[in-house]
Amino acid sequence: MRPSVLFVCVKNGGKSAMAEGLLRQAAGGAIEVHSAGTRPGIAVNALSAEALAEVGVDITGHVPVGIDPALLARVDKVITLGREAVVDAPGVTVINWDTDEPSERGIDGIERMRLVRDDITARVRALAADLTPEATAQ
Repeated sequence: MRPSVLFVCVKNGGKSAMAEGLLRQAAGGAIEVHSAGTRPGIAVNALSAEALAEVGVDITGHVPVGIDPALLARVDKVITLGREAVVDAPGVTVINWDTDEPSERGIDGIERMRLVRDDITARVRALAADLTPEATAQ
């Protein structure tokens, strides 16, 4: 049985979509990966997609979605990204990744997204190694 992860941010067009794409790349199908938003937007953030394309991950076809309660109840890990997304579900343990926010340091645009991508990439690789030690040990 594959481990499963649900990444959550507010709009599901940036950080959670990035984490989903990066974990799919890192795990190679060994982990069931989903993402959602607490208040889903209407499209993927173009700069998020551009930053991921630079590392070979394509999220341009991603469509933001809300949280499916059935999925929320059955996944092994629920991870929120950033400080704004809040998942309040009795009986569900939520882990928060307080991701880098370069805009707080005056860094914007594609440079901001590259830093966010790199922060999420490091966290995703550690998560993949934790959830699939046999697959990542090779």
